[in-house]
Amino acid sequence: MTYKEILDMNRIPAHIAIIMDGNGRWAKLKGQARSLGHQAGAETVHVIAEEAARLGVKYLTLYTFSTENWNRPVDEVSALMALLMDSIEEETFMKNNISFRIIGDIEKLPEDVRNRLQQCINRTSSNTGMCLILALSYSSKWEITEAVRQIARKAQEGTLSINEITEETIDNHLCTNFMPNPDLLIRTGGELRLSNYLLWQCAYAEMYFSDTFWPDFKGEELCKAIYDYQKRERRYGKTSEQL
Repeated sequence: MTYKEILDMNRIPAHIAIIMDGNGRWAKLKGQARSLGHQAGAETVHVIAEEAARLGVKYLTLYTFSTENWNRPVDEVSALMALLMDSIEEETFMKNNISFRIIGDIEKLPEDVRNRLQQCINRTSSNTGMCLILALSYSSKWEITEAVRQIARKAQEGTLSINEITEETIDNHLCTNFMPNPDLLIRTGGELRLSNYLLWQCAYAEMYFSDTFWPDFKGEELCKAIYDYQKRERRYGKTSEQL
C-alpha cells in the first residue's frame, strides 16, 4: 500500500512550501557536476507540481534561489539562471490548469530571465487550479525589511498612523500577500533549518524534514509528508479540548 492510497483527501494542506535542498550533494554522490544535480532537481519540480495539483493543493511555494545564492561562484549562478529559463514549460502549467507567480527581489534577475518569467505569469494568469510560486532572489529578512520600509514610508507621509499598524498590516505588505500562510513546510536533503525562508509566514506551519535529496523526492515522498502532516493536531496555542 502506498502513502497516496491512505491519504485523507479532505485534509490536504492548502499551501505547501518546500525548501528544495540536496541537488549538489546528490550529484557529488554520483560523481557528477553540480549542474547535473540542478538539472535533475528541475525535473523534480515538474513531477511535484503535477502531483500536488492532482492532490488538490491550492498553493505550492518552492524556494528556488535565495538572496544568499548570489554569493555562489559566477559560473554556477549563470548556469542556474540558464536552467531556470529552460525549465519553465508553460505547457505543463496549461495542461494541469496551474497558474504561475514569483516572489523575491526580482529586479536583481537578468532581464531575459525576468521577461521569460513574466511571459509565463501572463499566459497562466487565467488558470484556476493550483498556483505554483517560485521564490527567486528571495530571503525572509529581505522581505520583512522591504515591508517595514513601505509601512514607514506611509507613516512618514501621514497615510498610516503608527497605532494602526497590526499583524495584518505587515501581512499586507509582504510579497506573499496574495496567498494564505503555509500549512506544511517541507525541507529535503537532511538539513534541519529554515534558511531564511518564509519566517513570518511559517509561524504556525507544520514542519517536515526529509533525508531524501531533492532530485529523488518524487510523488510518493510528497504523499508521505502529507500523511505525516495529517496525523498531527494543529492547536494554534489552544489545548486539544478547545479544538
